[in-house]
Amino acid sequence: MRFMNRYINIFLLLIVVLLVSCSTTSKLKDSDVLYTGVKKINYVEDSIPLDDGVKNQIFEAINVKPNNPLWSPYYRTPFPIGLWVYNHWNSNSKGLKGWLYKLLVARPVLMSRVNPEARVDMINTLLRNNGYFTSKADYKLNYSSSNKKKASITYDIDVATPYKIGTIKYIGYNTPVCNIIDSLARDNNYLQQGNRYCLDSLNAVRIDIANYLRNRGYYYFKPEYIQYLADSVETKGVINLQLINSPDVPNMAQVKYVTNEVTATVRSGYEQANVLPDTIENRRCTLIKYNPVHIKDDVVPACLSMRRGRPFSVGSMDRTQLYLSRLGIFSNIDMQVTPLDSVTPDGNGLMDINVDCVLDKPWEVKLEMQGTSKSNSFIGPGLELGVTHKNMFGGGEKFSANINASYEWQTGKGGNDNKTDFNSYEFGTDFSLAIPRLLAPRFIDRSRRYVNWTKFALNASIMNRPDFFKMAQVGASFTWEWHANKKSLNEFTPFKLTYSKLISSTEVFDSAMIANPAIALSFNDVFIPQMQYAYTYDNDWGANHLTWNVQLTEAGNVMSGIWALAGSKGTKELFGTPFSQFMKAQTQVVWTRRLSTETSVVGRVFLGAAHAYGNSSEVPYREQFYIGGANSVRAFTVRTLGPGKYHPEAVDRYSYYDQTGTFKFETNWEYRFPIIGYFKGALFLDAGNVWLLKEDDNRPGGKLKFGDFFDSLAVGTGAGIRFDMDMLVVRADLGIGLHLPYETNKSGYYNIPRFKDGLAFHLAIGYPF
Repeated sequence: MRFMNRYINIFLLLIVVLLVSCSTTSKLKDSDVLYTGVKKINYVEDSIPLDDGVKNQIFEAINVKPNNPLWSPYYRTPFPIGLWVYNHWNSNSKGLKGWLYKLLVARPVLMSRVNPEARVDMINTLLRNNGYFTSKADYKLNYSSSNKKKASITYDIDVATPYKIGTIKYIGYNTPVCNIIDSLARDNNYLQQGNRYCLDSLNAVRIDIANYLRNRGYYYFKPEYIQYLADSVETKGVINLQLINSPDVPNMAQVKYVTNEVTATVRSGYEQANVLPDTIENRRCTLIKYNPVHIKDDVVPACLSMRRGRPFSVGSMDRTQLYLSRLGIFSNIDMQVTPLDSVTPDGNGLMDINVDCVLDKPWEVKLEMQGTSKSNSFIGPGLELGVTHKNMFGGGEKFSANINASYEWQTGKGGNDNKTDFNSYEFGTDFSLAIPRLLAPRFIDRSRRYVNWTKFALNASIMNRPDFFKMAQVGASFTWEWHANKKSLNEFTPFKLTYSKLISSTEVFDSAMIANPAIALSFNDVFIPQMQYAYTYDNDWGANHLTWNVQLTEAGNVMSGIWALAGSKGTKELFGTPFSQFMKAQTQVVWTRRLSTETSVVGRVFLGAAHAYGNSSEVPYREQFYIGGANSVRAFTVRTLGPGKYHPEAVDRYSYYDQTGTFKFETNWEYRFPIIGYFKGALFLDAGNVWLLKEDDNRPGGKLKFGDFFDSLAVGTGAGIRFDMDMLVVRADLGIGLHLPYETNKSGYYNIPRFKDGLAFHLAIGYPF
C-alpha cells in the first residue's frame, strides 16, 4: 500500500509540474500582450491627501479583471485553467471534450483591451471633476522577465491642491419655482464657500432640489433645468459659481399640479373578453375590477398614498408602488399620470392618476435539499417541501404548508468496532397563516411605509434516534411582526404553546438516563408556554452590510405566577403535565465586506444562553443548543461536539442526546470569490462549541469555564464551491477539522487523530449565513 501511495504522489506531482509548465501565451499574436493585472497605484500627494472617495473612483476606473483573478486587479490564482484550455485544446472539439472546452475556456485579457491610455484619460477626468485641476496621471508597463508577452501596469498619479468653491450667486427671479430653488441652494450643506469643488456634488444638489419640487406638485421639473456658471479665472485655486435657469425650461415645469381623479384597475391577466368590469367608488379612488379576480375591495385603495386635492407628489407614487408590491400578490404594477387642460381657481394644474395591477398566480411551491457525508461514516439527505397561497382570502393573506424530513444512517464500524446500522430520521410539518395587517394594540409603534403582519402557526414534528428514543412535539403560536423604520424589524409572540412527549425509549437509553438524571429531566413530557421577542437591525453603508438579531424567550413565568396566585404549590401542571419554566437569550451578528463586485469577506458571531428554574430543573431538550453541520462548524456533523470538553464513551458515540448545552458560542468567516461563470468559491474558518451553565457529574468537562474557553472551542477550516444562479444556490463544502475540544491521543493544538477523521462533506441549498 505504501508503495502504491508513493507512485500516486509522484504521478500527482508530475501533473502539477506539467500544468505549471504549460504556456498561457502560445496563441497570442506577436503584437499582443497578456494583461496580468495592476502592480501598484502610486499617489504623489501635496500637503492635502487625495480624498478617499476619489481614490475609490480611480480604483473602479482601473479595476479590469485579469485572467484567473484572486483579488482583482492585484492578485491572480496560480492555476490559469481557462488560459491553458484556450492555448492547448482544440476549439472545434466535439462531445465531452467540446463541452468541457466551452465550460472551462477563458479568452486572454489583452493589454489592447485594457487600453491603459484610456484609463489614464478617465483618471484625469475624474481628478478634474473633483476639483484637482492641476493634477495628472500616467502609466507604465511592467513586462515579465521570463515572457515579454506578459505585462502588468503601474499607475502614477501626481496630486495637487484641489480648487475650492468661492462666491455663490443665486437665480434671483421672483417666481415660485425660482424662490424655492434659491432657498434650498442657500441651505444646502455642500453648496457653501470653502468646500472642495466636485461636479458630482453639484449635480447632487440639482437632483435634491428637483426631487423637492417634484414632491410638491412640480412633476415635470428636471435637474437639468438648473445650470451653473463657473469662473476659475478671477482667483487662483477658487471657482465662483452662479445658478441660472436653463434657457429651455418648458412651461409645464413651472406649473404646480394637484391630484384630481385616482383610478385603480385590478385584472387577473386572463379575464374574459366582452365582460363589463365592476366599478366601485371608494373615498380614495375609483376601483375597477375585471373579473375573475380574487381580491377584497379595500386592499388596493388602502395602499394608495395620493389624495384628491393635494399637491401631486412623486414620493406618494413611489410609496404606493412599494405598498402594493410588498403585498406579494401582483405580477405587474403600472402607474400612469395624465395632466388635464383645466386648472384650479388658484391656477394650479390638475393631474389624473391611473394605477393598473395584474394579479399573480396565487400558488408557489418551494423545494430545498441538503446532504451530509462525514468521515465517521455518517451520511444522509434532508428535504423540505412547501406550498404557499399568496392571497388566501383576497386580502393578501399568505397560507403556507411545509413538510420537512431528514434521514441519516451510519455505516462501517461503530464505536465498539462492530458493524452497525444506525438509522435516524426527523419529520415535521407546519401550517401558517399570515395576515398583512397588525391586529395589535395601537400603542405599538409601526410604520405605514411597510407591510406589518399578524401570523398564526401550527406545527408538529417527530424525532427518531434508533436504539435510543422517539420524541414528538406539537405547537401553536401567533406573532405580531412590524417595522418601526426601514432598518428595524420587530417580532413579538405573546402566545406560543408547545407540547413535547417522549413516545418510546430503549433499555440502553433508559439505563443512560438513570445514570444521568440531568439529561433525563430534559426529556420529560412537558408543556412549554412561551412569550418571545425578536429584533433585527439591517443596514448598508459603503461596502459594508450588517445584520444584527437578538431574541429573548421566557417560558412558564406568566403561567407560574397565575398558578401561584391561585394557591398552587410544588410542581405546577397543565392538563396533568408539568410545564417548563426557563429563560433563553440569543444574538447573532452577520457582517459582509465587499472587496470588489464579486469578492467579499463575510463573518458571523452567535452567542446564546438558556437557564431553567422554578418549575423546571433542566431546559427542555429541543430548546437546548447544539453545534456542527452544514450551517455551523462544517468540519463536524450535527450534535457530535460538546458540551465543553466532554466526549462520550465510544459505545455511546452516536447517541446524540447528550451533546447539547445551555450556552453556545460560534463564529464563522468566509472569503467568497468567483471561479468561472455561475461557479463561485469560498474559503472558510469556523469555531464554536456548546457548554453547560451548571455542573453535570455525568458529563465531565461540560461546564463553561472562561479559563479554558478558547481551548474548548472546536475549530475547522475548509473550502467550498457554490453554483450561484441568484435565484438558486447549490453549495458543496468540505470541512477540515483543526482542533477538537476534548483530549485525544494526539498532542498539540492540531489534535485530530487522523486527517481523514477531520473531514466532513456537506451538500446544501443556499448560503450558510
